[in-house]
Amino acid sequence: MHEHKIIKKYLKPLSIKDQGAMNLNDDIYYNKNNKISISVDTYVEGVHFLDSNNPKKFLKKALRASLSDLICKGVKPKSYFLSFAIPKNLAKPNWLKKIKKILSDEQKKFEITLSGGDTVQSSKFIISIIVLGFPFKKPVFRNSSRINDDIYVTGNLGDSFIGLNIIKKKNNFGKLNSFFIKKYYEPDLPTKLIPHLYDIATSSIDISDGLGQDLQHLCNNSKCGAEIFIDLLPISHPCNKLILKKKIKLTKIFSKGDDYNILFTSPSKNRSKINNLSKKIKIKITRIGIINKVKNINFKHNGKNFTIRTKNMGYTHNF
Repeated sequence: MHEHKIIKKYLKPLSIKDQGAMNLNDDIYYNKNNKISISVDTYVEGVHFLDSNNPKKFLKKALRASLSDLICKGVKPKSYFLSFAIPKNLAKPNWLKKIKKILSDEQKKFEITLSGGDTVQSSKFIISIIVLGFPFKKPVFRNSSRINDDIYVTGNLGDSFIGLNIIKKKNNFGKLNSFFIKKYYEPDLPTKLIPHLYDIATSSIDISDGLGQDLQHLCNNSKCGAEIFIDLLPISHPCNKLILKKKIKLTKIFSKGDDYNILFTSPSKNRSKINNLSKKIKIKITRIGIINKVKNINFKHNGKNFTIRTKNMGYTHNF
């Protein structure tokens, strides 16, 4: 049984009396009276990260992934609650000092503060993070895409997945390795788009599990379909070098997740506005497809339909 079935069958019925929970169909909880937005995430060693001995190899990624849930809604993160389940062998002064230094730097970078949490002893290292924030106007949810809306994505796709494969020693690209590894450990978050998102987007989600799967969530909640043009997908210069040298294939890497960019929809009338905004705030924003009536996602590559197997649409927890 996969995670989405568990949520739908066993957990959604528990939330029906709370409007802010939105029937558990979105990334966040939103209370329209006090405008507070909340998200929660858990990260487990061996599932979400590989090495707990070095905080640089998990902590920035975990915190930024949690912040991303609010950022993709046009919500400015304000504070976070942090819970650690820590094995005894890790709870040493040197390790804890590194934790403190990284969190201090991240707090300054994203203008957030630690507001509480919990620590417990455990046989496996686990992190849980709750993030609180307030929208500039109103959050942009998953369920408001309209037929013929354009589909956009910020930043580039695929770099993080390449970095993960390098870390796992599945690939070695020499001098380019450090670029991709950093993209995996330290994802770039499009924070400058936060105050503008509500003005341009009809729906939005962050790309955490993979472009295909996260777009499917957006389409399911908006009761629509989509067409994506793979040739338009944004990639970095280092990634493009590898593609040109036939070291990797774009079709194999673009929907593997951990990008933490914003995937959003917008009416076609906003094209010039979005292009100008992209230049103004210096964030790459690329139009990659269109929303349609068909209740599925169709990919096109070199002008032809391109089929992606369900397991390659993105990451899903299976139990």
